[in-house]
Amino acid sequence: MTNELKQQVVDANLELVNAGLVTLTWGNVSGIDRESGLIVIKPSGVDYDKLTVSNMVVVNLDGEVVEGDLKPSSDTKTHLELYRKFPEIGAVVHTHSPSATAFSQAGVGLPCLGTTHADHFYGTVPIVRALTAEEVAEDYEHFTGVSIVEHFENAKINPIEMPGTLLSHHAPFTWGKTPAKAVDNSVALEACASMALMTYQLNPDVKPIPDHILNQHYLRKHGANAYYGQG
Repeated sequence: MTNELKQQVVDANLELVNAGLVTLTWGNVSGIDRESGLIVIKPSGVDYDKLTVSNMVVVNLDGEVVEGDLKPSSDTKTHLELYRKFPEIGAVVHTHSPSATAFSQAGVGLPCLGTTHADHFYGTVPIVRALTAEEVAEDYEHFTGVSIVEHFENAKINPIEMPGTLLSHHAPFTWGKTPAKAVDNSVALEACASMALMTYQLNPDVKPIPDHILNQHYLRKHGANAYYGQG
């Protein structure tokens, strides 16, 4: 495990603060080294201004701590389930950012209402079912991850095209190829959720973006024929 990934995870956690996505210690970022199967994650309950490379926690895909003196994030088992079942991803972010969390608490998916959303998420950001009492009692954080994976598999949603989700009664998770990219997706999700709330205030009957505009905006930034940016 190199210090490079640890530094990336520290920087990504600090970016949650800079982007206004976290309050107190309500959020965490992890990153995985796919070659070794080791994950770097924020220690549980530690203030962001106290995060350093030396106090990051390293766990394996079984959740065993292999490096670090502190307890890993309480959400570690959710991250692990996403890494196990979504092999394309390299980092996971969890926040309680206000607007995205409002959709989660309302039990409502985030429809794609415009091109800003379409640039980042290929359609409606899904709302994942609430956990059962039995799942919460048995292993809350693990079954949180299971519920996300279950929804994506059943709905045949590509986790690369849809790099985030909303959990009923809870809050959002996002992911990406790197810790920085996963945080970018959290920033985008919060911005899209905030704009959607304002859009519904202005027009409660607004409909999702037409498919031909959704496809144009998403595919110009993603995929083999993308042409946005400098390549």
